[in-house]
Amino acid sequence: MKTSMMSSMAITRRKALRGMLAGSAVTVGLPILDCVLNESGNAFAATGERLPARFATWFWGLGLGEGDWVPKTAGTDYELPPQLQALKPLQKKMNLFSGGQVFLDGQSNNTHFTGVQGLMTGKVSSTRDYFGSIDTLVGDVIGNGTRFRSIEVACDGDAKTSWSARQNSGPQPAEVSPTALYTRIFGPEYKDPNAAEFVPDTDVMVRKSVLTGVTDERQALMSRLGAADRAKMDNYFTSLRALEQKLAIQLEKPAPMVGCTKPAQAKNDDGHPLTLALEAMERHNIFAGLLAHALACGQTRVVNLAITQGMSGLRKEGDTTSHHTQTHEEPVDSTLGYQKNCAWFQGLYMQALADFATTFDGIKEGDKSMLDRMVIFAFTDHGAPRLHSVRNYPLMTLGTGDGRMKVGMHVPKSGDAVTRIGLTVMQAMGVPLSAWGTQSNRVTSPIAEVLV
Repeated sequence: MKTSMMSSMAITRRKALRGMLAGSAVTVGLPILDCVLNESGNAFAATGERLPARFATWFWGLGLGEGDWVPKTAGTDYELPPQLQALKPLQKKMNLFSGGQVFLDGQSNNTHFTGVQGLMTGKVSSTRDYFGSIDTLVGDVIGNGTRFRSIEVACDGDAKTSWSARQNSGPQPAEVSPTALYTRIFGPEYKDPNAAEFVPDTDVMVRKSVLTGVTDERQALMSRLGAADRAKMDNYFTSLRALEQKLAIQLEKPAPMVGCTKPAQAKNDDGHPLTLALEAMERHNIFAGLLAHALACGQTRVVNLAITQGMSGLRKEGDTTSHHTQTHEEPVDSTLGYQKNCAWFQGLYMQALADFATTFDGIKEGDKSMLDRMVIFAFTDHGAPRLHSVRNYPLMTLGTGDGRMKVGMHVPKSGDAVTRIGLTVMQAMGVPLSAWGTQSNRVTSPIAEVLV
């Protein structure tokens, strides 16, 4: 019998490290170790249960320009256009869908809302009804038994920046503070960072981190693992410590800048509203790491990240014009054929999506990465942002859902309902639906060429 199999008799899939920190209980979940898996690395040895599927949604505002983002060919042998070049390293693990639309069925296009209402809930209405989004339907199938049914985060500091909605309770507010999310996931109790008299304490995140609180159990566990699992745990703890250190940096008061007006008292990242796009990307990458750890440790199986509201207020440093305003006011460059400043934001968002997916791809679980075992559904609020249209949506999926979806394809669906993509994704994740949507947005068959 293999050493890893012998170890699995003592170390179960639900093993967690427990300790004390400043008088409070601390619990650190663990990633899935090889020693609890079967010989093939695709199921738990003790029960034969397959490794869990995960699902994520990722939202960016204001689409990808006119039609210049659409590849010239379909299938697997296609060239990514310039706006999507950041995704090149992940092209073999993603699908790109073009041409789909949301049918209005006589309703007005409530910009920045109606399109997402249609593609995420399957219906368009004259009211702002928003119930039963794709992620919650998936979560009802794969998310039972976890600590959090789902986790929603927003990078712009607005808790309303969330497109996740349960059938019976509507939209769910997003967590806007990486520090607060860290606390929710890993459990150390410390002073409220939003308290009026709060003084940032770097000991909480560095010298007295969560990992410090479980030192004894961590050392005991490492002594019982084989070489491969020890290496995996080293990488895991190094990654977790790096996240702690990134958050600790945000606890420090920044150096004064010439010409800068004095903001509110500097705190840790309490999720305050952001206007600089690059600052939102920094918060995005911290959130990505935290969400990856939450999924890896079994705290949840469904996560949702949104960069901004559709009517994005993010801007370049040194420019007072927001991305949203640029879509209305910036002329199309006569040489390039697109809005140059808007393209800067679009490229930034696609790099963020690549970073998001790469974070999951870097976590190995048995014979695959976490990305291979999940599906990320990346969506936006408009097709052509200058026109605020509900046609020709750029939509992406990344990951195979543990082999349930084929990948590496450009799938053009000119004039088809985008709800067909949603139905395809849900069926791949095991949602028992044979039809989805209402009126012209109702579809009764998935996109067969991407399903296994």
